[in-house]
Amino acid sequence: MWHDYRMAHTLAGRPETATQAKVLKLLRDEGPLSRVELADRLGVSRTTMASEVGRLTELGLAEGAGPAASRGGRRSTLVDLSSDVRFVGVAIGATTVSVALTDGRLTVLGQRSVDMDVRLGPEPVLARALELTHKVLAEHGVSRPAGVGVGVPGPVDFHGGMPVSPPIMPGWDGYPVRDALARELGCPVLLDNDVNVMALGEQHSGVAKNARDFLFVKIGTGIGCGIVVDGQLYRGVDGCAGDIGHIRVEEFGPTCACGNTGCLEAFFGGSALARDALAAARGGRSPALASILTDKGELTGADVAQAVAMGDPYTVQMIRDGGHRVGWVLASLVSFFNPGLIVIGGRVARLGHPLLAEIRGVVYRRSLPLATGNLPVVLSEMGDDAGVVGAAALISDAIFAAP
Repeated sequence: MWHDYRMAHTLAGRPETATQAKVLKLLRDEGPLSRVELADRLGVSRTTMASEVGRLTELGLAEGAGPAASRGGRRSTLVDLSSDVRFVGVAIGATTVSVALTDGRLTVLGQRSVDMDVRLGPEPVLARALELTHKVLAEHGVSRPAGVGVGVPGPVDFHGGMPVSPPIMPGWDGYPVRDALARELGCPVLLDNDVNVMALGEQHSGVAKNARDFLFVKIGTGIGCGIVVDGQLYRGVDGCAGDIGHIRVEEFGPTCACGNTGCLEAFFGGSALARDALAAARGGRSPALASILTDKGELTGADVAQAVAMGDPYTVQMIRDGGHRVGWVLASLVSFFNPGLIVIGGRVARLGHPLLAEIRGVVYRRSLPLATGNLPVVLSEMGDDAGVVGAAALISDAIFAAP
């Protein structure tokens, strides 16, 4: 999975068998378990489990956590992930870069974020990401993490570790993001699309924790969809599954960053929302937005949310129109995929319940009753943590995997 350079530096400290890998993921996702519980859960003998746990301890991946609760007879020993395991999650968005340090269970220990325009290109953006990474590592006395996961706002060649023709990332096409960061940090690095990464974050720590089949819909500067099938992220043959922002919702409409017209993203992504808000403020259609524009000199999606909260009729209608288009696309996906849950996240999703209500209404009206009878459509509760936690989950899945 890694380039040879990285493998030479990371062969020690990774599981050596499938059983060891399964133990690590159970400990990550469920907390300390006794050796007896681990043996029963994985269907192996207690002797085998004792041997496997012993080897994980030697590798520095697991450690004892005291005696387990008595089940009669000799008390078993609790096993936990090593307290020394650390991962880094890097979430590169269209307008921000966030870096978080996590423990082995993906609990965020420290986090730093800066405003940064991804259109500046890979070298300045990655330099800032590395700067933040070094700072957060130094703050917690970590010399080198076990691995780093990275999400970027565009299509990714997952196996090659590079963006591929990303519409809102000029200059990033084919740039070796994974290898460049691995060379600088001296540890394994994985790169994926930001929406896929956020879906992993929701699956590990969010409202999708108990869902096996779900859609995570990110509405931010761009619009995308992470697809999880039977607990596994589905990327598609070329890594661009879920690119719903470029589904055409009208034959004629605004020009999208991808070059086509009438795309969902061109109507309701963060940039489109700011564009329409500015036109409404200047055209006198929204006194609330006009007032905010006078104060700030610019408008963003957050300003639209503020105007909605003020009861501004025009912006309320903007949200209804955008939610209707998102719901229309999701209704088709529901009839096709039949998910058990839809999670709505991203910064535009912070418009909150007025947006959610419109999306829900359209999905429930337009999809087959059988597909929506037990289908929750909910807002993410993770905020900005979904990206960094998901990026850490991405790399931990790879580190905690059988060779």
